[in-house]
Amino acid sequence: MTFNILAINPGHNGSAALIKDGILDVYIEEERLSRFKRDGNPYRGMLKIMDENHVDLLVIGGTGQEAHQLPWTGDDSYTALVKKFYPQAQVVKMGNEHHLQHAASAFYGSGFDEAVALVVDGCGSLQDIKLVNEEQNNKIQSYETESIYKCTFPGDIQPIFKRYSSNFGYAMNETIDGITYDVDGAITTVKAYEAVTQYLGWGPIEAGKTMGLAPYGKKDPKIPQLLREGGRGDKNVFVPNYPAGAWIDTKRYSYLNYDGEDNTEWHYNKNKVKSVQKNLAWAVQEETQQYIGDLIEQAVDMTGEKNIVISGGYGLNVIANYYYKERFPELNIYVDPISHDGGIAVGAGKLFAHQQIEQHNQKLKEHNETDEPFKEHPKDPLTTLYLGSEYKYTPDDLKKYGILKDEGDGLINVTDVTAADVAKLIKDRNIVSIFQGRAEAGPRALGNRSIVYDPTDPNGKDFVNNVKGREWFRPFAGSILQEHAAEWFDMRGLDETPYMMYAMEMQDAHIGDLPSITHVDGTCRIQTVTQEQNKNYYDLINEFYKLSGVPILFNTSFNLGGQPLVDTLDDAITTLFNSQLEYLYLPEIGKLVFLSNERSNLRPRGKDNGKI
Repeated sequence: MTFNILAINPGHNGSAALIKDGILDVYIEEERLSRFKRDGNPYRGMLKIMDENHVDLLVIGGTGQEAHQLPWTGDDSYTALVKKFYPQAQVVKMGNEHHLQHAASAFYGSGFDEAVALVVDGCGSLQDIKLVNEEQNNKIQSYETESIYKCTFPGDIQPIFKRYSSNFGYAMNETIDGITYDVDGAITTVKAYEAVTQYLGWGPIEAGKTMGLAPYGKKDPKIPQLLREGGRGDKNVFVPNYPAGAWIDTKRYSYLNYDGEDNTEWHYNKNKVKSVQKNLAWAVQEETQQYIGDLIEQAVDMTGEKNIVISGGYGLNVIANYYYKERFPELNIYVDPISHDGGIAVGAGKLFAHQQIEQHNQKLKEHNETDEPFKEHPKDPLTTLYLGSEYKYTPDDLKKYGILKDEGDGLINVTDVTAADVAKLIKDRNIVSIFQGRAEAGPRALGNRSIVYDPTDPNGKDFVNNVKGREWFRPFAGSILQEHAAEWFDMRGLDETPYMMYAMEMQDAHIGDLPSITHVDGTCRIQTVTQEQNKNYYDLINEFYKLSGVPILFNTSFNLGGQPLVDTLDDAITTLFNSQLEYLYLPEIGKLVFLSNERSNLRPRGKDNGKI
């Protein structure tokens, strides 16, 4: 019988993961089930995993914040929930080692035997830091922001550099027991990015939107330098607000002061955007990615290691990730595709699994208990992100939806299709959503919960952004047959990029061929696809290739603006019915759900008026 660890991240991007004998088997982000964006309490994910699997051990990751104790037992709510179903389950709290859990997620996912892990985060755990030069050996408390760890398989992950920040002015730079501590009451890399994001009118955690705007900007002498030497945000520009976001002190700079103007109107009206908004986004992208590059150099200098793994929220910055590939062609760089806080569940669960095996084997060595075999440490590199919920259904299951009547007679109808049929719909510039298999882990849709479209439509970006209710400047991704990737994109030494972690430059021969997914800077975030990774999705792209000569589909997440990705078939059909989306393709059963003539007036496009 397997030994099952249920590991969770309680906090924004709440998640639950199932680790079976040290192998990642299931990963669920709470928002997919609860339908609340970035839901931080993974109760539904825990229930879903426990409904389908036994649980021997609960590992509570996160930042070490204590959960409220319940009456009678004194357990926290997560422990109490597990013990309702598995009273004998043990509970382990990983404590205030948030960055360690990020590092573990990236290291174990990489498959490297040795590596140096770089964690770049907005705000990790609040930790006590000893002031060794003080007579009283006093301690201060500050938040993790950037960390470097030396990692050796199976479970030796040791910090060698820790950067902390807080809202006060104390500064310290010390080397203690081989660890370099850098403490300052200032704002650091990700918080600077968050401050600009708030300035631009979004929540601090929506930094991906700032990244999307950045290529529209340029160097602007009116904008002050944002980061001082060493990557710290200039306190004349930024005001820290740990552990939450940060903001820009606009009173010091008239060029940055809105004087009470509406700072969100331009989000959906490109004619309202100002140079300062575009150029500030460009500046924070440029300065932060250069500094993280400097941190990579520091990590290599400190360790001599050529294998680099990256995690923490900044790891989702696909522009920066591509920049590293250019700056460090000699390094083997792996970026954790679940590098946001959701991945904490994976890192915490795997780290404890290896620690548990090591303790077991050490006990056998100490007591010479040769009757029981030593346990092997499983090597479990990340080979797929299709780790989420899966829902088995048949054509008959579609009849339960009240909006579905007999074929051809309802507001939404169903018909049989092949991949070639759907490819023709896309070629005729109809939007098609896809629902199949297990939901993707992490924030990227990879063909199981995706919306696809024709990448050659010059108006495609504006069209789909309007249908999804997204800001005008936000780019889209492309899914390409892996064997054609190097022909179309400068892969910078990569054979594949199956997790959509890089915004890549087009090859010269194809510049201008993909206007709806090529960003204003000439790059495109791409996903390579093979038959082994996703046969149904590969077949659809291949059929589109046969019709168009383009081995690529426009790909975006199956959701509307501000909503989580769909998880269930109910979510998918509800989204179709309550939006201007056109078709829902169910490749596992060869069906297409589509709008009838009564709804056709809602669709801004579609050459067949809702019929195949």
